Amino acid sequence: MTSHQQQQPLLQVERLSVDLGAAGSRARVVNEVSFSIAAGEKVALVGESGSGKSVTALSLLRLHEAALSDYPTGSIRFQGRELLSLPERQLQQLRGRDIAMIFQEPMSSLNPVYPIGEQLLEPLLIHEGLDRQRAQPRLIALLEQVGLRNPKQRLSAYPHMLSGGERQRVMIAMALACRPQLLIADEPTTALDVTIQQQIMDLLQQLQQELGMALLLITHDLHLVRHVADRVCVMQQGQLVEEGSVESVFQQPQHPYTQQLLASQPERLLNADDDTAQQGAPALLRGSDIVCHFPLRRALLRRHRTVIKAVDGVDIAIHPGETVGIVGESGSGKSTLGMSLLRLQSCSGRIQFRGQRLDLLKQAQLRPLRRQFQVVFQDPFGSLSPRRRIGQIVGEGLQIHQPQLTLMEQRRRIIEVLEEVGLGGAELLQRFPHQFSGGERQRIAIARALIVAPQLLLLDEPTSALDVSVQKQVLALLRRLQQRHQMSYLFISHDLRVIHAMAHRVLVMRNGRIVEQGETEALFQRPHHPYTRSLLQAAGLTERHQ
Repeated sequence: MTSHQQQQPLLQVERLSVDLGAAGSRARVVNEVSFSIAAGEKVALVGESGSGKSVTALSLLRLHEAALSDYPTGSIRFQGRELLSLPERQLQQLRGRDIAMIFQEPMSSLNPVYPIGEQLLEPLLIHEGLDRQRAQPRLIALLEQVGLRNPKQRLSAYPHMLSGGERQRVMIAMALACRPQLLIADEPTTALDVTIQQQIMDLLQQLQQELGMALLLITHDLHLVRHVADRVCVMQQGQLVEEGSVESVFQQPQHPYTQQLLASQPERLLNADDDTAQQGAPALLRGSDIVCHFPLRRALLRRHRTVIKAVDGVDIAIHPGETVGIVGESGSGKSTLGMSLLRLQSCSGRIQFRGQRLDLLKQAQLRPLRRQFQVVFQDPFGSLSPRRRIGQIVGEGLQIHQPQLTLMEQRRRIIEVLEEVGLGGAELLQRFPHQFSGGERQRIAIARALIVAPQLLLLDEPTSALDVSVQKQVLALLRRLQQRHQMSYLFISHDLRVIHAMAHRVLVMRNGRIVEQGETEALFQRPHHPYTRSLLQAAGLTERHQ
């Protein structure tokens, strides 16, 4: 028994149940969940999307829509005080002052029409009664505390003027404004790069120790849990299936679902005998001195214009059947490079596809060639039209590139490619994207690209929005498809574990340039550039490759 568990719990949750949905069609999404958190303790609540972990967290402060009509059942006691029966006015006094919350997406959580100083001021006005003049030093101190540079100037900045990591720091500052005793962090690093993730979690741990507050971390990132939490609670389909210390759960998981989660980390899908990549063959796609600069709009009329060098003189080659991985933080230029190579983004430089100069062709001349290189995007829901049925979405490429096919031939080919990516056949054609899970939608996006039999797929963060087990399934599917069709992949990701699983070669980008490249295993085992080493360390891969 840990010292935390010997203390009186700060938070005690007993048999918590939550039903969601319209009257008459409500579904139970949290089912009799019980756990506790002691003062100063760090507890992680893990599970895949739909497991009920975020609903559980929102229910602690009755923030979910269900709380407006039907309260959750069970018991939630904070310092011995029952929260489920607490009047709303008293609960409002508790929110932000004693229990604070950091939400998953800071851009959605911050109000876009107010400067961050105004938003930071709100909890101080509500809970501590400070006026603007007395609050000003506190606001600056808060931003300094979370490591935001030039804090005084940043108070007048709007959310869109900050990077993802900076916005998340502002959210942390808002949560800590009144020095809460319990901080709930709901997927606080999901949308961030690995090095920024490490900075944010290091910051949270430092502040947690300084302020002596408890931390409830909601995440599906098991690497994060291993390095941050004292205890872990595993949720599946609304139920708590396993609970224990991080060490015991990770070393000796008891429940099959926990074992499945721990086994779902991406593993190397290539081996020494892999012969998919034809390294000796001429390059399928080659880019030479690719440059893509964006002038800042406010500087257009200046004599010396300021430009963002998104891609700055990059050379790259992709061979038949090869997977080339591009890694780097947001803003490094990796997605811009991929779009430039396929002429989806204006750039300068020499681009050859099977020896043909793409950079010399006009868009009308490029159109017949586009069936040879297709794209699978990061967000499967955003990239699929919500107004079109799956049969129309998947079959669109056939209508453009193979108009000679009859409707029956198109339908047969659509069913075949859906079955090839692991989905059912004809019964799915009339459904809409919202009727599928995230993993199923990504399989549909892959089917849409695959149906025109491309030779090259640009995969732009294709698994970052997926749970670990679904991610592993999609990666295995992509590998099987590559072996079957001898396709080449340009795989863009900030997740080094995914790149290690899939890539024959890796290019590391920073500030628009390639700072290091090489065969995957060699680069992961013996990185030369300090930036590459920092990425591997932030991803927790240095221990494995030393």
